[in-house]
Amino acid sequence: MQRMADYTGRDARDDFALQQAFLAQAAGVRGKDGLTAGRATAAQVGAQAARIGAGLRDLRTPVALAAAWQGYLQDAGQRTVLTLDALRQWSDMQIAHEAAGAPPVLIYDYETILEGATLDRPSNYALLKITPPEGSPPEGEGKRPYVIIDPRAGHGPGIGGFKLESQVGVALADGHPVYFVAFHQMPEPGQTVADVTRSEAAFVAEVRRRHPESPAPAIVGNCQGGWATAVLAATHPALTGPIILNGAPMSYWAGRIGEYPMRYAGGLLGGVTPALLASDLGGGVFDGANLVVNFEAQNPGRNWLRKYYDLFRDIDGGPARFLEFERWWTCFYMMTGEEIRWIVENLFVGNRLAKNEAQLEPGVPIDLKAIRAPIICFASQGDNITPPAQALDWIMDTYADEREIEIAGQRIIYVVHETIGHLGIFVSSSVARREHEEFVSTLKTLEAFPPGLYEMVIEDVQGRGEDKRFEVSFARRSFEELSAVTGGRADEAAFAGAARASEALAEVYDTAVAPMLKRAVDPELAGRMRAAHPARSMRRAFASDRPGMGWIERTAETLARARTPVAADNPFLLVERLWADMAEAGWNAARDWKEAATEIAFLATWANPWAMAYGKPFDHTRRPTPRQELAPTVEAAIACASEGGAAAGIVRLLLLLAGPRGRVRLDRLERSSAALTTRAPFRGMEAAARAKLIHRQLLIVRFDTERAIETLPDLIRTERDRNTARDIIAFVLGGEDDLTGESRAALQRIHHFLNDAPQTAAE
Repeated sequence: MQRMADYTGRDARDDFALQQAFLAQAAGVRGKDGLTAGRATAAQVGAQAARIGAGLRDLRTPVALAAAWQGYLQDAGQRTVLTLDALRQWSDMQIAHEAAGAPPVLIYDYETILEGATLDRPSNYALLKITPPEGSPPEGEGKRPYVIIDPRAGHGPGIGGFKLESQVGVALADGHPVYFVAFHQMPEPGQTVADVTRSEAAFVAEVRRRHPESPAPAIVGNCQGGWATAVLAATHPALTGPIILNGAPMSYWAGRIGEYPMRYAGGLLGGVTPALLASDLGGGVFDGANLVVNFEAQNPGRNWLRKYYDLFRDIDGGPARFLEFERWWTCFYMMTGEEIRWIVENLFVGNRLAKNEAQLEPGVPIDLKAIRAPIICFASQGDNITPPAQALDWIMDTYADEREIEIAGQRIIYVVHETIGHLGIFVSSSVARREHEEFVSTLKTLEAFPPGLYEMVIEDVQGRGEDKRFEVSFARRSFEELSAVTGGRADEAAFAGAARASEALAEVYDTAVAPMLKRAVDPELAGRMRAAHPARSMRRAFASDRPGMGWIERTAETLARARTPVAADNPFLLVERLWADMAEAGWNAARDWKEAATEIAFLATWANPWAMAYGKPFDHTRRPTPRQELAPTVEAAIACASEGGAAAGIVRLLLLLAGPRGRVRLDRLERSSAALTTRAPFRGMEAAARAKLIHRQLLIVRFDTERAIETLPDLIRTERDRNTARDIIAFVLGGEDDLTGESRAALQRIHHFLNDAPQTAAE
C-alpha cells in the first residue's frame, strides 16, 4: 500500500506528465511523417495523372484509343503468362532447394571443414571454407582469417556471400582466408543457444589451428549473428580477434519515439508466451516462417506487392534478379523451443544482454565487458529493423562513460551510414561496399589504436565510380556525442514492466498449458501444421505440378520468342503503374496506422505510473561504476610512468601528439601501425605486450598529463633513442601541412624535448 501511495503523489503526477509527453511526441512524429508521406504521394499521383491525361489527349480519335487499349491488353496478357512462369520457377526452386537439404545460398564454392553435429554438444551449425574464385589474389601468408556468422532469424545462411559484391568478396579480394558459419534447416534435438556458442567456439579454434602464423581471426556477425558474435567473444575472450557487428540488435529496448515500432510488439502480445505456444504447437520446434512474416510486415508495400509488380512490369528483363534474391528469401529454418525462449527472454523482451544480466546457461554469465578484442559496429539510419540505437546503445549500458572504455583497455569503433537498408548492410551493395572495404583496412591498423570510443568518418573526396577515393578518419567520441546519434532513452523504463509481465505469463503458461499441449502434439501433426503455414503454402502455389502450370510453361516459351511490348507512353500502361504506386502507398499507409496504434497502445499500457512501478525491479538503468573501482588501474599505470624505456616513451609521444579529442586519418594510423610492428624498438614485440604498452601509456597521458611529460627523460635517455623517436614521428605524420593548431603546438613541444633534453651517452 505504501508503494502505491508513493505513486499517487508527486511521483505519479510526474510519471503521468511523462507519459503524456511520450504520447504527444509519438503522435507528433507520426503525424508529421504521415503528412510528409501523404504530400509526396499526392505530388507523385498528380504528376502521373498529368502524363496519363496528356497521353489520352494525344490519341485524339476513338480508333487510336481502341488501338492503344488493344495493344495494352495484348502486352498485359503476355506479361501475365511470363510472370506466372517466373513464379513457377520460383516455386520449383523452393521445392528443389528444400529437397537438396536447404544448403547455403553462397555464390562461392566451399568445402565443409567441421560439422557441429559431431561435437560433444551437438548443434546444426557447420564451418565452411570459402574457395576463392578464379582470378582472386592468392591467400596471403600470415593474413588474418575472416569468419562470417550469418543471422539465423527464419532465413537460411548465405546473405553475407550470395553476391560477388559481398563481405566474402571484399575479404577475398584482399587475400584473406574466409570461413563461413552456416546452419542446417532443422536443429539438433534439444539444441540450446549455449550449444551453438560452443560450436562457434570450436569453429574459431579450428580456424586458428589452420592458421597458426596469422593474427586471431576477425569474426563478422550479421544482424542476429552479431549478438551471437558478441556472446562468443564475451564467453571466450582469449579465442577471437576483432569482432564486427553489422546491423546487430544488441539493445532491444532502444529507439526513438515515433520510429522503429518492432520493439513494442513483445510488450503487447504477451512477451515470450506466443513463442512458447508456437514452439509447443510445432512439437518443440519453432517455425522460422513466423519470424520472416514479421520481418516482411515492416515493409508490406514492397514485400507483398511491389516486388511482384516489378517482376510483372519488367518481365522482359527476365526473372533472374527476382529469383536471385528469392533463392535466399524462400526457405525457412527452424529453432528449438529452448533457443527461441532464450532469445526472447534475454534479447527481444528482457533486454538482458545489454544489461549484462544474461546467462548463456546456468552458471555461465555473459559480461560484455569481458570482450578483449576490438569491436567495430556498423549501423544505418536507413535500417528500420536494427536502428542505430539498437546497434549502439549497448555501449552506454555496458560502460559508465568513454573513460571507462579507456581504463578497461577496450577499443570500440562505430560507423553510421545515412541511407542503406538492413539487408544492404550485409550484401555490401554499392552504397555500403566502401564501409566493408574500410573495415578490412581498419583491421590492419588495430595495433596502433589506443583504447577508447571512436567514430569512423568516411568522406567522399574525389573520383567517380570505381575510381572514387574516400578519406577515412577516426574521431574520439564521448557518450554524449554517441547519444546524440542514437536518440533519447527516457521511454526505455516503460519496457521493464512488459519484461516483468512476460516472465509472469510464462510461469502461468509453463504450469497450466504447456504440459497438456506437449502431450497433444506429436511430430507428425507438427509437421503438417508447418507445411500448411501460409508463407510456405504461397511459395509452393505455382509449382510445375500444379494444375495448368504445364500450359503456362509451354506458352511462356512461345511468348518469349514472339513478345511485342507496348509503347512506354501508352496511357493504359501508365494507369497500371499509377495503380501499383497507389496500392503500394495504401499498404504502407495501413502499416503506418498500425505502427502508430501499436506505439500509442504500448505507451498507454506500460508508461503509466502503476506499470512503471511494476517494472521498476527490471529497470535497465545503468549505474556508473564507482570511481574507486577504476582508480587502482589508473594509479598502477601512473606509478610506472618512469618505466618501459624507449618503446614506452615513443608511444607516449605519439599519444601526446594525437591530443585528447582529435581526429586521426586512416593513412596515419596505417603508418603508426607499421612503425609499432616493424621498427625498432617494437620489432618482434608480441601483440599482447604491445597492446598492454599502449594501454598503460594512454592512461598515463589521459589521467596525469603533467607526469607523463615530466617522466619522458626517464624513458628516452640516449641520443639514439631520440633519433629513433624523431624518425618514427616524422614517418607517422607523413607531412605537417594539414596539422591542426593543437597538433602543431604538441609537435613543437615534442621537438623541443627531443632537441633540448639532457644528453646521455648512447648505449
